[in-house]
Amino acid sequence: MNNTTIEKKAMRDVFLSRILKNMHSRDDIFFLSADFGSPVLDKIRASFPNKFINVGIAEQNLINVATGLALEGFCVFAYAIAPFITMRCYEQIRVNLAILSQVRKLNVNLIGVGAGFSYEVSGPTHHCLEDISLMCLLPNFDVISPSDWSSAEKFVDVALENPKPKYFRFDAKPLNKIYDTMDGTQIKNGFVELNKGQKVCIVATGYMTQKSLEIVDTYKKQNKEIGLIDFFKLKGFEKENLYKSLQHYDTIITIEEGFIGKGGLDNIISNLLRSSNLPTKLIAMGLEDRYIFHIGSREHLHKQNGVDVDSIVQKIESNL
Repeated sequence: MNNTTIEKKAMRDVFLSRILKNMHSRDDIFFLSADFGSPVLDKIRASFPNKFINVGIAEQNLINVATGLALEGFCVFAYAIAPFITMRCYEQIRVNLAILSQVRKLNVNLIGVGAGFSYEVSGPTHHCLEDISLMCLLPNFDVISPSDWSSAEKFVDVALENPKPKYFRFDAKPLNKIYDTMDGTQIKNGFVELNKGQKVCIVATGYMTQKSLEIVDTYKKQNKEIGLIDFFKLKGFEKENLYKSLQHYDTIITIEEGFIGKGGLDNIISNLLRSSNLPTKLIAMGLEDRYIFHIGSREHLHKQNGVDVDSIVQKIESNL
């Protein structure tokens, strides 16, 4: 793990670059796009024109084509903006992937770019605040929410090796590197304890892990230890191991760019605590039951919705 700023990169760039590298050595990878591009995607299209299809602004058809290719034995990557690849085609995902994969092997990997507020100035149509709840609801799916580009790159191997439907929720912005390495055990667990604390532990996912690291580092300078768990495999994680990491804390604070009380990160942790009979106080921090029409920076949106650094610190202080 490395908490220092080295080089900011976009998750999708390193993920797509790793896919391209594998396409040179494997002939079973097929890439689909719903009229969504990137410089690396241009390289994939130029290098493998027979293994690339742009289906256009047609996410429902994207899932249909992906399913057909997977039934023919391909490892399929389907790529679009996060709210559109999850919500515009939800019935197709449910029927073609979640239901069918219970009886047939289907290696379809949905790449959604733009988790949370990462398309902050595009308004509520492009804010992706529901995807954790919706995708975790589906049986037979893994839901993976990396916090940095280094870990995102590692999940290409997960995509290739596990023949089941998966949803990768990527931030649209270039982010700092957190991990120098991530081993197989950590990937299987679905989480990493970035810092061991005493009374209070933050459980965060995606971009909010980056934000939480800043808070933890600030407390370290005051000789106070706040726990921090980067929870990236939201569906398919090792429950017993996560329980062991949480059991000694008095208070757990979940932080997400998503609606609270709607089946997201807070409910995942709440269900774990309840099933394990842990008498731990749980505080959920995220978005209330309304859409956000404010236009401004990501930090402005966080402040408007009580998930800015000051608001998180106030919650921690009241529970230390």
